[in-house]
Amino acid sequence: MRAIHIPRLDGPSAAEVVDIPEPGADGVVIEVHAAGVAFPDALQTRGLYQYKAPLPYIPGAEVAGVVRSAPRDAPVAPGDRVAGLTLLTGAMAEVVALPPERVFALPDSVSFEAGAGVLFNDLTVHFALRTRGRLAAGETVLVHGGAGGIGTSTLRLAPALGAARVIAVVSTEAKGEIARAAGATDVVPADGFKDAVAELTGGCGVDIVLDPVGGDRFTDSLRSLAPGGRLLVVGFTGGEIPTVKVNRLLLNNVDAIGVGWGAWTMTHPGYLAQQWAELAPLLASGAVPAPEPVVYPFERAGEAIASMENRSATGKVVLKVR
Repeated sequence: MRAIHIPRLDGPSAAEVVDIPEPGADGVVIEVHAAGVAFPDALQTRGLYQYKAPLPYIPGAEVAGVVRSAPRDAPVAPGDRVAGLTLLTGAMAEVVALPPERVFALPDSVSFEAGAGVLFNDLTVHFALRTRGRLAAGETVLVHGGAGGIGTSTLRLAPALGAARVIAVVSTEAKGEIARAAGATDVVPADGFKDAVAELTGGCGVDIVLDPVGGDRFTDSLRSLAPGGRLLVVGFTGGEIPTVKVNRLLLNNVDAIGVGWGAWTMTHPGYLAQQWAELAPLLASGAVPAPEPVVYPFERAGEAIASMENRSATGKVVLKVR
């Protein structure tokens, strides 16, 4: 089968197409039609991610395709359209074998390309808003990186989960248009976002800030929270890991909350299935629109991963495998 290999830690340009044996028949064997691309894939190609994959490795955490074979007690059967999680590596290949608990029936209304872009971002955002952020009906959510994968996922999901208003923070007007198309109620520029948010909310602030960017906007994110507000720390695509003066939390009665979805799933068996049981009907009904990813051909995997690193990616990025 064809697969993408990272043979050395030179960055995304090291990605190459190779022929390797197919995996064994243990677990659910999936003929992959599309594979997702995410920011950790770029970090891993330089050895900068917390998980160090042995070289050479196959990048990618999520797939969509058709089941070739499955154990009798699996929740899916041969011929089913599915999405699945490798979680950290192994997705960018023509065939993968996954544990049954990480494979999910894909609604017929969701394409393979969209399906490969659903799990990693949408389940992270679902975990952030539902479990860690305790989103309540009628609340206001602000998301940084509003045109990126996590950003557009937040804009798609938050209204269906109860948010009354979703504010996107973006770096350019072009990205603002992408955020509006994804469902943003309001769009504000990253430069001076705190003042813009204060004006939009009449000085009241927002209930939740979801931040996959980090960097120097962290303090202003805390200042943008209403009393009882929650700042959800999802990642650091900006490169810098910020620090927080905890007196700000005390004085304003706000929370800074870590969102480590992958680590949570490892210690909470059955959580992924619970998430998909809520998300799948929303996707099937259209209450949550499927993502409209940027699709790269398989041979251009290096470019797709590089778009994460150079921050040129908008929305979700996927590879078309078949």
